[in-house]
Amino acid sequence: MKMTEPIDRSGVALRGSLRLNEPMAKHVSWRAGGVAGRAYVPADRADLAAFLTTLPKGEPIYFVGLGSNLLVRDGGFHGTVVLMHSPHGAMRVEGDLIYAEASVACPKVARLAATRGFEGAEFLSGVPGTVGGALAMNAGCYGSETWDVVAKVLTISRAGTMSDRTAGDFETGYRRVTLRGSKLGEDEWFLAAWFRFHPGDEKRARARIKELLAKRIAEQPLELPNAGSVFRNPPGDHAARLIEACGLKGHEIGGARISEKHANFIVNPKGKARASDIEALIEHARDIVNERFGLELVPEVRIIGEAV
Repeated sequence: MKMTEPIDRSGVALRGSLRLNEPMAKHVSWRAGGVAGRAYVPADRADLAAFLTTLPKGEPIYFVGLGSNLLVRDGGFHGTVVLMHSPHGAMRVEGDLIYAEASVACPKVARLAATRGFEGAEFLSGVPGTVGGALAMNAGCYGSETWDVVAKVLTISRAGTMSDRTAGDFETGYRRVTLRGSKLGEDEWFLAAWFRFHPGDEKRARARIKELLAKRIAEQPLELPNAGSVFRNPPGDHAARLIEACGLKGHEIGGARISEKHANFIVNPKGKARASDIEALIEHARDIVNERFGLELVPEVRIIGEAV
């Protein structure tokens, strides 16, 4: 398919917005990168199901939330992205569970849980992505991970079929999630989750959220375009410590720079970095750390698309 070739919508009444050659720099937190051949903003999950059935078999599909863990190479993504983030995504308490759609930003879940007298969700205030993104990569911080608190999820397949799945249907680990019997991220994606937190004290939960946010502001370069932690922490160590020990804080390639504030962050300080600059800086940090410490840093960020 050409990057601008439209999909076949004959016989299917879609209510969402389809865009061709969509600049993905608008949708990723690095504010850099190439275009997506097609981008779709679904009106709701029924519309999304209908849209997925219009796509050719084998069409590359990528679901994007806040784009806080994503880099699209400068040559673009020759497929379809589904833009999932919505400020109007549904959240509610259902008995002893909290339901949140994949489009909801994680900090909103933390705040809802606190106001409803639950504890255990506070770490989500430090996750700069959507519920869908957090589920897909088992996002975590401050000693907790997303799948520690997942009771069940709702998914959608390439055929538009929705399925309720329990946590037991998935294998999870540090920044890793796989679905038994299906290719997660290729043939099936998250639509919503039910979280199980424990009853607690609202005031204490709110205070913990405030404490974690202050910690983020103090330690991370939130004022500059970034994608959060670039690398997974190796067992028993921290990627930031290793990178800093190599003297790489402030190192630049093109418009991309390793943050002076937190060495496991790459920033786009002037908004002029190309995706290739960022990717080259990622590889440079990996090479230098490997040469000095004999450790292979594993990227946490997802890189998709084609190089120029």
